[in-house]
Amino acid sequence: MNFKLNALAALALAGAMTAALAADPIRIGVDGPFTGGSSSMGVSMRDGVRLATEEINAAGGVLGRKLELVERDDEAKNERGVQIAQELINKERVVALVGYINTGVALASQRFFQEAKIPVMNNVATGSIVTRQFDDQPENYVFRNAAPDAIQAPMIVEEAVVRRGYKKVAILADSTNYGQLGRADLLKALAAKGVKPVADEKFNIKDVDMTAQLLKAKEAGAEVVLTYGIGPELAQIANGMTKLGWKVPMIGSWTLSMANFIDNAGPGGEGARMPQTFIQEGSTPKRKAFIEAYLKTFKPKDNRIDSPVSAAQGYDSVYLLAAAIKQAGSTEGPKIRAALEDLKTPVEGVVTTYVRPFTAKDHEAITANIPVFGEVRGQRVVYANAEDQKNAHQVRLKQ
Repeated sequence: MNFKLNALAALALAGAMTAALAADPIRIGVDGPFTGGSSSMGVSMRDGVRLATEEINAAGGVLGRKLELVERDDEAKNERGVQIAQELINKERVVALVGYINTGVALASQRFFQEAKIPVMNNVATGSIVTRQFDDQPENYVFRNAAPDAIQAPMIVEEAVVRRGYKKVAILADSTNYGQLGRADLLKALAAKGVKPVADEKFNIKDVDMTAQLLKAKEAGAEVVLTYGIGPELAQIANGMTKLGWKVPMIGSWTLSMANFIDNAGPGGEGARMPQTFIQEGSTPKRKAFIEAYLKTFKPKDNRIDSPVSAAQGYDSVYLLAAAIKQAGSTEGPKIRAALEDLKTPVEGVVTTYVRPFTAKDHEAITANIPVFGEVRGQRVVYANAEDQKNAHQVRLKQ
């Protein structure tokens, strides 16, 4: 009798332990700059991630388990990103990472996840090399659902040189990995059109006076300024042109949509154009619901998301990961990677509906047909082209 009771007790204990294990949350790392000059991107991304996580958990979670976010502020510093990566892997035991805003931080940090065979879903960093850093290895754990610079740079050049007919172009790019890799993509795209910039200038993060660079561009007869940088310094370019009484169009990477560019540049930022995967307009039921939920939950100033692209891509990145974990039936890194490379069920996001977004050789969810041009008007980013706005309800799918 005692033997039977002990056996039953052991079975009950094993069952309780199994149930407790099954109920353990699935821990996902979130890494971005939540303070400093890149924070409007980082906070918007983080809040988009939080919103998606709340929705998924409210619907029952994944594999019967809740998602739990482990958030860290990398301050846009490479060395901080490296420290965080090791902490998330070795101490926090995350099963995946979403984030990376700054290309330099991504390149410095994601190698630790690659070595640990833990998937990374880059949702904002756009340096073309980000998903190709480990091309020499048999398996790649780095994915992305943001428009890489290899897509953005040709769009910028097409807009400036072909659509608007400018032949004398100036490039102003910051000195970071992001700025210089983007500059290289711009030069490649210009060369394909037979155009050489009349000025090619560099500036540093936290520079507050762009007079020297702008004077070189002006004296060279530049008709347009192509930019690769982030909000605060981009605003200094716009303000510098205003001080010089020299107004030519600014066309640059998606970061011209950052709130700290729009607000700090003021009237000088009006008309700036940039590629966008998402513009804050409720053009589909999914987008409308996302915008309404974001504004209600986080209450941004003037009902304007600081970085709508970052928020939307952050939101979608969680749904992509959740779909892969569900399909894999596991939180093991290799199984999640394999599922991402062969997602069998479409994932409805707010940027697009992701239909087989990745393969073993293609870890980019965004293709060239998805981004459109945004333009700064009245302190907000709106559709630059009437045709894009007209077709905004038709969310573009990956080609």
